[in-house]
Amino acid sequence: MSRIVHIDIEDGGLPPPAPEIEQERRVALFDLLEENSFELPPLDGAAAPPGPFRLTLAIRDKRLVFDVADAAGTRVREFQLSLGPFRQATKDYFQICESYFDAVKTLPPAQIETIDMARRGIHTEGGRIVQERLDGKAEVDLDTARRLFTLICVLSADG
Repeated sequence: MSRIVHIDIEDGGLPPPAPEIEQERRVALFDLLEENSFELPPLDGAAAPPGPFRLTLAIRDKRLVFDVADAAGTRVREFQLSLGPFRQATKDYFQICESYFDAVKTLPPAQIETIDMARRGIHTEGGRIVQERLDGKAEVDLDTARRLFTLICVLSADG
């Protein structure tokens, strides 16, 4: 049961995302809850908290906050990550998404596929950054990390 069963995104105060980005967020949330791997390691000699987990993602004081609770809602751990390591990947991701959304409207399928391959590549790189930044705090597989990256992008758009 080392998995996330509920996610809250604290995005109050942020401007609403563009409809296409909101759709990316909805898909990432759906896919993440359908299938994910999220495990907390032991800390300070204490056993690792068992899942399933409830996760709240937020930006506070220009830091990405992971607030992790058990299934009953009792906080089991909170950790913060600097947004700095995500900035370039986030910028690249938004640029390629914009190109992709524009391409879907006007370009032939072969060109759309080329842009989509680049988008997936940036998305995978973002997922790897998530895995690196979570090292020692939480263990996630690459698919989970990629979906978390999408949510981090939406949260940090103005962060």
